[in-house]
Amino acid sequence: MVELRRELETLYRAYNRRTYVHPDPLELVYRYDSPRDQEIAGLLSACLAYGRVAQILASVRRLLDPMGSPSAFLLGASAREIRGLTRGFTHRFTTAAEAAALLGAVQSVLRTRGTIERLFVDGLEPDDETVLPALSRFVERLRSLAGGAARCASLLSSPDDGSACKRLNLYLRWMVRRDAVDLGCWRGVPAAKLVVPLDTHLFRIAGRLGLTRRRQADLKTALEVTAGFRRLRPRDPVRYDFALTRFGIHPVLRGHSVPMMETLMKGTA
Repeated sequence: MVELRRELETLYRAYNRRTYVHPDPLELVYRYDSPRDQEIAGLLSACLAYGRVAQILASVRRLLDPMGSPSAFLLGASAREIRGLTRGFTHRFTTAAEAAALLGAVQSVLRTRGTIERLFVDGLEPDDETVLPALSRFVERLRSLAGGAARCASLLSSPDDGSACKRLNLYLRWMVRRDAVDLGCWRGVPAAKLVVPLDTHLFRIAGRLGLTRRRQADLKTALEVTAGFRRLRPRDPVRYDFALTRFGIHPVLRGHSVPMMETLMKGTA
């Protein structure tokens, strides 16, 4: 474990940098200075983070660019203006109606709770080992405000459904952790409670690291992998997520010669 942590720290120091963020949709969240704008841009970016990367970036820009300040727009927009913003929008399985429903739900949160963070923290209990119980309550509330789960089915997954919630755990990583990559604009959620956003790259790497023997990238696997990383970094179990997954995502890093990653990435492409 000591040797593994040493190697992972070496990767973290070398590759956990904004230089390697593109083409991650997180880069679009960096355009905003206000935490209120960052959390809205982050939620949209994470919820739409499925499919081809170029399409993800184009879809997120399609919603964010006309708003200017997302928080100011939503606080002042009418339901008709939100429908106008999303008219004609589509992103793979996500329809304009779903995008409008999610934005309407966020608008309700801003008007009643002030920030998305406050809604999330409302559901976080001190004894919760991870963020998953709070995430379930968070999604349940957003779905309710959107008019029901079916109104935004492609955008909001829940641990209660057995989903690994990769996109929402990614969102939480962006909002809660604070370093050269992650924004850390939420201060009310402990990083120690985060769960890894388990995609196919991290799933395969975790297997090669001996952190899981499971055959599916499901919720149980995400918790098992998180527990393995927690043994290395009890206060920051998702610390290595960005650096590790860059080698399966970033076009430049795929060609980098890093002995540890060469071993881990064999057969993962």
